[in-house]
Amino acid sequence: MDENDIDEEEFEFSRNYFLAKESGKSGKKSARKLSEIDLVDEQDLRAEVSKIEPKHEKEIALLISSYKSLYNEWVFELRYGFGLLMYGFGSKKSLIEDFAATSLTDYSVIVVNGYLQSINLKQVATAMAEVLWDQLKIYSRYASGGLQKDQQPFNSRSMDDLIAFLDLPHVPENECLVCLVIHNIDGPGLRDSDSQHLLARIAACSHVRIVASIDHVNAPLLWDKKMVHVQFNWCWHHVPTFAPYNVEGVFHPLILAHSGTSQSVKTASIVLQSLTPNAQSVFKVLAEHQLAHPDEEGMPIDALFTSCRERFLVSSQVTLNSHLTEFKDHELVKIRRHSDGQDCLHIPLSKDALEKLVQEINQ
Repeated sequence: MDENDIDEEEFEFSRNYFLAKESGKSGKKSARKLSEIDLVDEQDLRAEVSKIEPKHEKEIALLISSYKSLYNEWVFELRYGFGLLMYGFGSKKSLIEDFAATSLTDYSVIVVNGYLQSINLKQVATAMAEVLWDQLKIYSRYASGGLQKDQQPFNSRSMDDLIAFLDLPHVPENECLVCLVIHNIDGPGLRDSDSQHLLARIAACSHVRIVASIDHVNAPLLWDKKMVHVQFNWCWHHVPTFAPYNVEGVFHPLILAHSGTSQSVKTASIVLQSLTPNAQSVFKVLAEHQLAHPDEEGMPIDALFTSCRERFLVSSQVTLNSHLTEFKDHELVKIRRHSDGQDCLHIPLSKDALEKLVQEINQ
């Protein structure tokens, strides 16, 4: 084929392309709208999805098991100050948890579920500081030097003070380490710039190591050069598992289901199962009050404290506040401002859904 034939073939292709585009313009546009799609109820859709039989379970299990040979390498990288970032198709939750359970036994491990809608990083930093303090007290028994006896409570400290404590040269950094495991560091609860910069500051602390996973294709855009190479100091590991996102997917609305502000009973039930029995009982008190007083704007915090204390569920306001923080972080409870200016607690579920949830708690 000579050059003239090639030019003529390209010309004919271009001509046909533009003719097709012109003829397409003359067609009528569809009058259908996205809002006209008949969406199903989310509970029904999730029930149908749960009936789908998993495939290739043996192959997935073998693939995840094959990564165990890398555990020693990952621990080595952590001890030398790197952060581990796991990426690849499939849920990496079980893989990371197995790594933490089997290879991070010398660490104190704190887990953050980034796939939740909201996360309290101040509470995370407080927990890390408390764990580090416990390690330092044990270390001081066997090493020269002591610790301050009148230690200020960490929950009353500012975020800057907590980060400063995690970064202080108390002891050689490899002697006392806190490992922060973050499932989906690119999740909706951590995706904003402020959260990522706070996590980067925490990761740069001398007594902190981070193991995290990402799933969004644009996750690296969350960080600048300094965050990647200096603060997080990532070691990237491609570990596709092809495992389904069974846990992570529960907290995301389904595209073909009716959307709404209320959480599904199934989602709320799964969250409650992860909480302590005491926390579940406190939630039940709030739920029963809301069912008994449907016309009220919510239950005042003082009233909830009085009711829970009478039932010996909490002994102080601090204990109740810790439960409420968990409820708010998991979006089980919302705070409403009463007409008289008082803050009230409200569960964002319909009456029927709340009744079903209370029945599940009683079981």
